[in-house]
Amino acid sequence: MKALITGASSGIGLSFAKVLAEQNYELILVARNRRKLEEVQESLKAKVTIIVADLANEQKVKELYAFIKKENIDILINNAGFGDFGFFTETDLYKELDMIDTNIKAVHILTKSILKDMEKKNFGYILNVASSAAFQPGPLMATYYATKSYVYQLTCALYYEEKKKKNNIHISVLCPGPVDTNFNDVANVNFSVAPLSSDYVARYSIEKMFKNKMIIIPGTKMKLAKFFSRFVSEKFLLRVIYHIQKRKRK
Repeated sequence: MKALITGASSGIGLSFAKVLAEQNYELILVARNRRKLEEVQESLKAKVTIIVADLANEQKVKELYAFIKKENIDILINNAGFGDFGFFTETDLYKELDMIDTNIKAVHILTKSILKDMEKKNFGYILNVASSAAFQPGPLMATYYATKSYVYQLTCALYYEEKKKKNNIHISVLCPGPVDTNFNDVANVNFSVAPLSSDYVARYSIEKMFKNKMIIIPGTKMKLAKFFSRFVSEKFLLRVIYHIQKRKRK
């Protein structure tokens, strides 16, 4: 059994790799940093192939798929992604375009391509990493929230399509709140609430993925937040999110 994990050199991606290595999966790990990937490869007691690729580059994503197509992937975890912070008119356009390419386009290409292969053998698991940010608009992180909403909506739709086809393919979307990773350094924020550990989130997510859960939300706080958000207006929710986001400013 083989698993492909993007963004696997640190954070949740690294934790996913640890969990699946414990379960004797062969791993194909993708990230931009070769040195960190090599360190991960050496640390895991599993067969590990590393691939260095910048998933903000569409051609590199296509080359990645061309390389792994023959590997007969059983689990795809689209984990690579990043964010940015600030008023929309003040954030860097090119960083945002790279974010859209990484958070949306790469996920879309790999999901579509590998899902087709999984349909041919009628087996597989896909776990797309979104965020609790997927559930509402996000003032001060507008582009990031929008990208994660895309991943959330796409994955839920694909989950239902595969069920209607009666395929033995299970598709899940992970929507965590703050997780203790280097995300906040890249996004230039500090978390305003205590983050969950990446190891806990990965272990919980893998367990729920294998139980065919469509939407995976680690932690009681995020589950409650999603539930109660149904009972307030969009404008009220925007005010709340804006004030939460302001507290993240470094």
